[in-house]
Amino acid sequence: MSDLCYPEVGASGDLGAPLPPGYNHLRHRARIGHGRAALDAAGAAVLDWRMHRAAGVRITAGADRAAPGVAVHCAIGLGPLRASAPCRVVRSTGGGTTGDRHGFTYGTRRGHLAVGEETFVVELEPDGTVWFTVNAFSRPHRWYARLAGPLLPLAQHLFAHLCTRALTRIAATAGA
Repeated sequence: MSDLCYPEVGASGDLGAPLPPGYNHLRHRARIGHGRAALDAAGAAVLDWRMHRAAGVRITAGADRAAPGVAVHCAIGLGPLRASAPCRVVRSTGGGTTGDRHGFTYGTRRGHLAVGEETFVVELEPDGTVWFTVNAFSRPHRWYARLAGPLLPLAQHLFAHLCTRALTRIAATAGA
C-alpha cells in the first residue's frame, strides 16, 4: 500500500478515536433502518460498491467487494468537471450474514485531489436499530482543490447524505 499519500493510514477506522490534526474532519451518523435484514442489505451495498453507485459516483474497483489492498477509482461530476479520485481499501469488516458491523476504509492514492481517508460502516445496535456512519479526515492536495476552499468539505458532507439516502432505501426494501 505504498501508493497511499498520507501517513495516518487507518486512523478513521476507529469510530470513537480522535481524528488526526491538520485535516478537515467529517463525522456523520444516521439511522437507516431496523433489524438484521436491513443490516445485511445495507452492509452488502456498502461492501459491493452499490452505495457509491446509488449516490452518483462512477466507481471501478479491482474486486467486486471491498477488501484490504483493493484499488478503487471514483469519479464524481460531469464531463470535464469530473473529479478523479484514486483510492485503496486499507481495511474491511463483515461481508457475511454474521456480525453486527459491515464496512470498509479507503485512503487516497497519488493523483487524488485530496489526502486522507474515509470509513463507511453500518452497524446493528442491541435494540435492533441500524446505523450508518461515515468517519473521514482529508485536506486539499492539488492547487485547484485548495482554491475551492470550503467547497470540498461541503461536497464531502453532501456525499455522506447521498450515501445515507441510498442505504435507507436499500435497508427499507430488505424489510418489505
